[in-house]
Amino acid sequence: RAAVAPPRYLDYAIELEYTSRIDGRRYGGEVSVRRYTGDSTPFAFPVRPVRLAREWPGDDVPPFAPDDFSREDDADDDRFYDRPRINYHIDEPAAAALTRYYRDTISPGSSILDLCSSWVSHYPLDFPRIMKRMAGTGMNRAELIHNDQLTDFTVRDLNGGGTTSSTLPYPDDAFDVVTCVVSIDYLIRPVEVLREVRRVLKPGGRVVISQSNRCFPSKAIRMWLGRNDRERLELINGFIHYAGGFKPAKAFDITAEGNGSDGFDPMFIVEA
Repeated sequence: RAAVAPPRYLDYAIELEYTSRIDGRRYGGEVSVRRYTGDSTPFAFPVRPVRLAREWPGDDVPPFAPDDFSREDDADDDRFYDRPRINYHIDEPAAAALTRYYRDTISPGSSILDLCSSWVSHYPLDFPRIMKRMAGTGMNRAELIHNDQLTDFTVRDLNGGGTTSSTLPYPDDAFDVVTCVVSIDYLIRPVEVLREVRRVLKPGGRVVISQSNRCFPSKAIRMWLGRNDRERLELINGFIHYAGGFKPAKAFDITAEGNGSDGFDPMFIVEA
């Protein structure tokens, strides 16, 4: 008997209910979604190493100015992320490439933290069954509630004020892998957050930062917007370098290939 191929899409409806942090009103309604599984696609998924060539000076003091982390919209992120966004921020080929990369590089039985998570984490469908833990931290509770791959989640504004906003609510040595999908460009204190990532990773654990060329320009940091894709990989490497304690970073271009690939969103990985 032939095995049944896993579905390419999951189509379903969710009941979205949330209370606005802006006006205190309660909103709700049914939302139809199409979820990309990363399976049964017509795409190919090459993994191309990218050489990180820039030498970042010193180890302790990052050569960044405060204005590098300014944004066009410097208002409280709670306002921008108040309304849940049940949609994708990258196209299907990019999402599928990331899912395949996770499948090929994350070992069964791992404890994973998805940083800056939302209603999807791009993990393979079988990960909830074969992984030990899949935690998430993100800005919007309504999105995280509908992320059915997470075993637990915490709402956290890593750009918030106060001395603890960049900290992660987990003990030392808690995770084997920390992932962050197309969100490092929104962090106004990326080095501090990555120091926390290092703290919660087990010895030998790794961080996997994925990046495309899409963003909300008003919320991306200034130094990100002034760089091209290649330069952004070097910048992520710089953040990792100044966080300290990581193995040397490696970068990969995992952009999918297939019919119409000239129009696919690019997808890159920096991991350490």
